[in-house]
Amino acid sequence: MYIARIPNRDSPPAVLLRESYREGGKVKSRTLANISDWPEARIESLRRVLAGETLVPLGEERFEIARALGHGHVAAVLGTVRRLGLDRMLPKDRTARPS
Repeated sequence: MYIARIPNRDSPPAVLLRESYREGGKVKSRTLANISDWPEARIESLRRVLAGETLVPLGEERFEIARALGHGHVAAVLGTVRRLGLDRMLPKDRTARPS
């Protein structure tokens, strides 16, 4: 998919969302939507997304992850313990120790 600007004589150009395809060995294009009434910023954002860019909304503060702790393995073990019913064998009180 891509954005095409089609000139109109005395009017602003038509802005179209199009896709290319092959038919009988020839490349053709199909119009998917007319986005001429969209704001220019929105059209540019769509063009960038179609080009594969990753966008970050303006005004949002960017952040850096200082540290991340894994938890998927813990969730997997707890889920298995509960599914097998082994959680009934574990003490409810964290301070209780088996004798």
